[in-house]
Amino acid sequence: MKEEKGILEARRKKAEELEALGEPLFPNDFRPTDRAGILQELYRDYDQEALERLNQTFKLAGRLMARRDFGKAVFGHIQDQTGRIQIFVKRDEVGEEKFKLFKKYYDIGDILGVEGPLFRTKTGELTLLVRDLRLVTKAFRPLPEKFHGLRDTELRYRRRYVDLIMNPRVREIFLTRTRIVQYLRDYFISNGFLEVETPMMQPIPGGATARPFKTYHHALERDLYLRIAPELYLKRLLVGGFERVFELNRNFRNEGVSTQHNPEFTMLEFYEAYATHEDLMRRTEEILVGLAQELYGSNRITYQGQELDFTPPWPRIPFKKALLEIGGVPEEVLNSREKILELAQAQGIKMDPREPVLQKLWAKLFDALVEPKLIQPTFITEFPVEISPLARRNEQDPSITDRFELIVAGREIANAFSELNDPRDQRARFEEQIQKRLADDLEVHPEIDEDFIRALEYGMPPAAGEGLGIDRIVMLFTDAPSIREVILFPHLRPEA
Repeated sequence: MKEEKGILEARRKKAEELEALGEPLFPNDFRPTDRAGILQELYRDYDQEALERLNQTFKLAGRLMARRDFGKAVFGHIQDQTGRIQIFVKRDEVGEEKFKLFKKYYDIGDILGVEGPLFRTKTGELTLLVRDLRLVTKAFRPLPEKFHGLRDTELRYRRRYVDLIMNPRVREIFLTRTRIVQYLRDYFISNGFLEVETPMMQPIPGGATARPFKTYHHALERDLYLRIAPELYLKRLLVGGFERVFELNRNFRNEGVSTQHNPEFTMLEFYEAYATHEDLMRRTEEILVGLAQELYGSNRITYQGQELDFTPPWPRIPFKKALLEIGGVPEEVLNSREKILELAQAQGIKMDPREPVLQKLWAKLFDALVEPKLIQPTFITEFPVEISPLARRNEQDPSITDRFELIVAGREIANAFSELNDPRDQRARFEEQIQKRLADDLEVHPEIDEDFIRALEYGMPPAAGEGLGIDRIVMLFTDAPSIREVILFPHLRPEA
């Protein structure tokens, strides 16, 4: 810390001296016309002769990342959003005064404006010969490698701005994230879906079972909740006649944080009239195969040392069968609440011993004993109706629903079902949830969404809907082990 404090004091002194010389520290009149990464791409095959024939001057702005002083000349690297390029600052080219300012007052981390032609060094590196330069932004703090380096993972997340400067891998993750989101948006629009926006603040949080964030609106004099899902509003749009809709936006859940969970996260939810969950399984395969091809030109990617093959069709395994055959849970255990609790205690699985619904205990077993073992893309189907309050009952077996979850690399990526559009059945399920709330289940909401029931009574066409976890998809396609690696500013505990 003492070393860092000394560097900070030295930089502030330099800044004061520059200002005393009449040099602005934060001018706003430099306009770059070129980008480092684009120049590297455009001229990577040009030799020195070809570069000379260009007879062209380039103008860039970038952060000074490195410098090597050779007396009357300095080699350095500047970095902009697209990448890095070497610069060569020579006294005879920029003049005595500018060269002196550069050597004495410009530091690593400062943002510079440079202009000049390109050439190749003796080692073959593409380099900008600087004929004019100026300070664009003075950095008062040094980059981490000047003292301790940015090694602390939590510090990287807290100071993402520095993480992005220092780590090309981190910048690549978020560039890939943008490509993934754009691909998904383009896919749905090209398939006739309408992109919509629904309320982030809702009077009754619905569409999932999760604890919401609560706030108060003074003008309306009422409590509101940050949404846990957009589902019930998107279904209202099906009633209104928009037959294919999607929303790409944030959800908020007031629950724990982990390598897979953040209190706010990005979901893509879409609803398609006159479709079933079977149709959405095929569409989900199409989406993720297309994404793998778009990013890597292959149906196969590597995630955390394991090869994932997205070539369809993917396995379809009923929920209960997965518990029996993959989880290794005997059927007699599944049929006994006491035996489930005994098994959970022996396996170290946390369960609420007061939970009266057997199928909710099954879900806990599934999360612990089945999900981590599903590495290749796998659809889990035929979920019990007790843990699927918004899904359509199966016509042959009303104890299960027409629902699936997509599991990849041991985690849920998507959840979908044929939608329940019978308002009588929906009301009955909402009322059942209310009873569970009275039994102190904090994940069940205490109020029936009467307006949603009313919407169903106007008639919602048969439909299927799905939620895709964008953060987890980005994790897969960028080989990121933690959700915090793919969210620019993840939520963390307060700094000490």
